[in-house]
Amino acid sequence: MNYALTRNRFLDNAVATAGPQQILTMLYDRLVLDLSRAEASQRAGDRSAAADQLDHAQEIVSSLASTLQVDAWDGGKPLMEIYMFLLRELMGCSISGDADRTAKARDLVIPLRDAWHEAAATLAASATPVIPTQRTAPAFGEPAVGGELGIG
Repeated sequence: MNYALTRNRFLDNAVATAGPQQILTMLYDRLVLDLSRAEASQRAGDRSAAADQLDHAQEIVSSLASTLQVDAWDGGKPLMEIYMFLLRELMGCSISGDADRTAKARDLVIPLRDAWHEAAATLAASATPVIPTQRTAPAFGEPAVGGELGIG
């Protein structure tokens, strides 16, 4: 089996089994990667590769913006404003081919990515793990129903 196929299956499985906070952090990680690659391509003079990376970055930001529930929390509206600013910047980066402008856009995203990673880690740490109770077979003559809900 070739490496690329194995890698793609692994990534597909990782995304398919990820929770919402993991998907969010994956999107931010990929956004930073896209912007880093775009900047490197711009510095190398490869406008086509930079444009591809910036297009993908715009798709990510559009996805983040479309799923943001602005009224769900006090930070919703300011975050949406950042997303809209970032979309305009990414379009400008693509048109201008300015690597420094792309680097500034990435530098805007990094603290957001780090904050979401921290929030996801805090949420994971505060979650109470569910520890299944050990089931034993019923004694002779006892009904075969059990569990706390009376089923199973």
